[in-house]
Amino acid sequence: MRRPRPTTVAAVALSAALLTSCSTDSGTAEATTTDAATPRLTLSYDGGVLVLDAQSLDVVGTAEVDGFTRLNPAGDDRHVLISTGNSFTALDTGTWTDGDSHYTAAPALTDVAFEAKTPGHVVRHDGKTVLFDDGTGLVRVFDPAALAQGAPDTTEFTTPEAHHGVAVELSDGSLLTTVGNEDERTGIVVLDRDRDRKEIARNEDCPGVHGEAVAADETVVVGCQNGLLIYRDGVITKVTSPDPYGRIGNQAGDENSPILLGDYKTDPDAELERPERVSLTDTATGQLTLVDLGTSYTFRSLGRAPHGEALVLGTDGALHVIDPNTKAVSRTVDVLDPWTEPDQWQSPRPALYVQDHTAYVTDPANKKIHTIDLDTWAVSGHADLPETPNEITGVTG
Repeated sequence: MRRPRPTTVAAVALSAALLTSCSTDSGTAEATTTDAATPRLTLSYDGGVLVLDAQSLDVVGTAEVDGFTRLNPAGDDRHVLISTGNSFTALDTGTWTDGDSHYTAAPALTDVAFEAKTPGHVVRHDGKTVLFDDGTGLVRVFDPAALAQGAPDTTEFTTPEAHHGVAVELSDGSLLTTVGNEDERTGIVVLDRDRDRKEIARNEDCPGVHGEAVAADETVVVGCQNGLLIYRDGVITKVTSPDPYGRIGNQAGDENSPILLGDYKTDPDAELERPERVSLTDTATGQLTLVDLGTSYTFRSLGRAPHGEALVLGTDGALHVIDPNTKAVSRTVDVLDPWTEPDQWQSPRPALYVQDHTAYVTDPANKKIHTIDLDTWAVSGHADLPETPNEITGVTG
């Protein structure tokens, strides 16, 4: 077992609002007891991160961060991992539950930083969090509950060659990782839990492998330029796209549903393809269905509602709700003005995030955030933001 070496991240600086809380321990003196858990949101912007109360949408803290920033929940319903140029750094959002007691405090950037040459995907599953370093192929697995006490113990594995990849640790301790190098990505391999990581299964019929999601019955799915690979119970199954080039690179899974939502692109030569169809895959049967939305969307547009509905935020400004049983759009909810996907993937564009029974939609053009009640399907709130939002994620507290 190893502990990540705490690093001084020069690119990250605390604002005055964050300096009032410097401990990640649940016994922080500045903590306030609350009657219930207090969900919070984290939004990135050019130059930093905002932390919002998820119910009031008030800003409760900020952090200054130089450069482009990625956000991922750490997996403990309290911390968010900020991907900077050379690390995954833990941000304590200042909300947590200890037994039957609930607390809030000022958000604080911690000194827990996992060094990475090129920070990549962060995956949470079955109480474990997995970090993938695209620059080295280093995979690190840890228990996110330990973050409240500082740098957690990690187990490590390094892929044979570095690549833009992803890894998932399953409940039995086996490890699924992508296969590739700096020139191409070809598939996945599943390794057992033992120290020598003996190979369980492999499939390299997945050009351009990208992304992951977990569906019902601990079914892991990764996307390919010609379909999907589905792993369950020691067996990898290929689902082939109906088009010769039918790329599914971003997925939204629901661990209580066998249905997987994915994007769908068909032009291998496009510098920026603006697709208008999404894919729904039944991971139990392997049936892939394409749904025409009549509008384009982006990789930040996909989500799942609490009853399994597939959600897609369109460039027409509407939230499109797809019934997973009928595989058809069942309703649309107008949220934003129509918008156009920017040419650069790092540039701000509306983003969808779902927490419990609320969908949050960022509105960069107007520096706002909107909420949709996923029980009534009504737009339920709006708030102005002090900065132009880019990525969004959250914690339940």
